Amino acid sequence: MISALDAAALANDPELAEALLRLNNDHAVELSLLEAAGLERLVAGAFVARRAGLADALLIVFDQNADYDSPNFLWFRDRYERFVYVDRVVTAVAVRGRGLAGQLYRDLVEQARAAGHQLIVCEVNSDPPNPGSAAFHRGFGFEPVGEARLPNGKTVSYLAYRIEAR
Repeated sequence: MISALDAAALANDPELAEALLRLNNDHAVELSLLEAAGLERLVAGAFVARRAGLADALLIVFDQNADYDSPNFLWFRDRYERFVYVDRVVTAVAVRGRGLAGQLYRDLVEQARAAGHQLIVCEVNSDPPNPGSAAFHRGFGFEPVGEARLPNGKTVSYLAYRIEAR
């Protein structure tokens, strides 16, 4: 089941906050390491924040107006006037293959469409490679729009998904 996530939920439910922080940090190579305050800040500023189960999957997304200084987010802001940016999407290893990321993304498409957005963007690590994420995003319909080598040594592929009008 997909549930909305907000900063109050994290502040009021230590078990939830700890579980989501562990999920994120178990995948720090693909995402980035967070402390509790950082997770709360991301969720508080999100356009969309969702989870599946207690902490089976997590999605945090910003719109173009977010107060966020990630080099990847800023790359998109320099190139696109209006978008939603997937900062992190992660599924726990034990529940992969059950379609949770797809459910989160389908929900995101509906939320973005309802807000008048036509573009969802993200980055996927290409060095070190993240073949599971690359395959998922390609299968969902994301297309490459750029590439960058980051100060931390990672190389990322920038991807975009065009939301079809109804």
